[in-house]
Amino acid sequence: MKSFNFSSVSCSLNTPQPTVEPKSQAGSTPNVVKILKERGLLESITNENLRLVCSDQTAGPLKVYCGFDPTAESLHLGNLLGLIVLSWFQRCGHKAVALIGGATGRIGDPSGKSQERPELDLNTLEKNIVGIMEIINKILSKNAYLGSEKHSNFVILNNYDWWKEVRLLDFLKQVGRYARVGSMMSKESVKKRLESEQGMSYTEFTYQLLQGYDFLYLFKNEGVNVQIGGSDQWGNITAGTELIRKILQVEGAYGLTFPLLLKSDGTKFGKSEDGAIWLSPSMLSPYKFYQYFFSVPDADVVRFLRILTFLDMEEINELESAMTKPGYVPNTAQRRLAEEITRFVHGEDGLSEALKATEALRPGSETKLDWKTIEGIAEDVPSCSLPYSKVLNLLIVDLSVSSGLFESKSAARRLLKQGGVYLNNKRVDNESKRIEAEDIVDGKVLLLSAGKKNKVVVRIR
Repeated sequence: MKSFNFSSVSCSLNTPQPTVEPKSQAGSTPNVVKILKERGLLESITNENLRLVCSDQTAGPLKVYCGFDPTAESLHLGNLLGLIVLSWFQRCGHKAVALIGGATGRIGDPSGKSQERPELDLNTLEKNIVGIMEIINKILSKNAYLGSEKHSNFVILNNYDWWKEVRLLDFLKQVGRYARVGSMMSKESVKKRLESEQGMSYTEFTYQLLQGYDFLYLFKNEGVNVQIGGSDQWGNITAGTELIRKILQVEGAYGLTFPLLLKSDGTKFGKSEDGAIWLSPSMLSPYKFYQYFFSVPDADVVRFLRILTFLDMEEINELESAMTKPGYVPNTAQRRLAEEITRFVHGEDGLSEALKATEALRPGSETKLDWKTIEGIAEDVPSCSLPYSKVLNLLIVDLSVSSGLFESKSAARRLLKQGGVYLNNKRVDNESKRIEAEDIVDGKVLLLSAGKKNKVVVRIR
């Protein structure tokens, strides 16, 4: 098949945040496969030689790629493991390639899906690609200049850049002839769909060949020798290593999978009551992202510290040990998990925003509220909008009812007498309290609380 030039986006931010390189003996390269296994991030590898190659200094750094289909404007928590594993390769001296499926996203990966994905229009697809590229760039740039590297150690590519030139007849002749239908049908993702009521379209059936060719193309033209993915990607990954071996007749292409992110009860981790845990702050606030990890059960928190953070194993083991000892402060491990993963995804500014919002939502907090902080949590709590003229001089009891915080004035008075009503985090101890101009934060909002959990943001118009 004809080789095509394709554009790439080599990305880096201004100044990467400090990172901690894996500990290793002087002059040696940390073995990334060993690290991944120790942390519970290794499911399978296609060839045991990968364990040796990844720490062979004479062979030079590996180039490792992970694919991300642009099915939404943001990546979600399930995609985060791919970015974490790519980051571990970066930290161990290798180069990361993030592949956006601008072409394959038009078809949709059937792996783990019970029915065919809806087709995306081109405008939506392009918007999704831009959003995903921004997230990947922000995260992988944290490890972009480790050690003595003078150039960014990651690149973001779009497979549409080469697929747009490929003709069907050429593909069938030069690639399709090497694919065995029996082998394709034996893939787990295919078997499950064939057994379902919906079945599987020919379009989806060919997906593994398209992803396999991506690996072939990157191996031949970009020197990429490792593909990583979740355990549900095993069939697609081995399709690539088989094509490389059959068409190019060479060895040296490896696949590595990591476990899917599951809770201790076997259910999928990464969904909240409101839906997916998005990585984009425009789709899920850093505060809500932080709170999701802060609420992780004790049964899962240590495993997630190993999988989702870059903390030293010694520190994680100390946290695990502390959880069983007298005097342990509840949620200490969860707080560490939430801080580390929020910093990794949203940066120091995002973590600061999340911590500030967390403090702002705590009744009785001494933190001075400002309009931006309250607006930052407005999407996560009920809110309403009232005219300035109707709010000024209004009794706190009346405002509590008109804002929806209480159903009746009697309920509001009852909790107020018990000391459970707060205005901008300050306890209200007088039911004759009226709203004054200085109570309205920056002249724009109020925060009312009934106890620790029930809150409402009142926007002033």
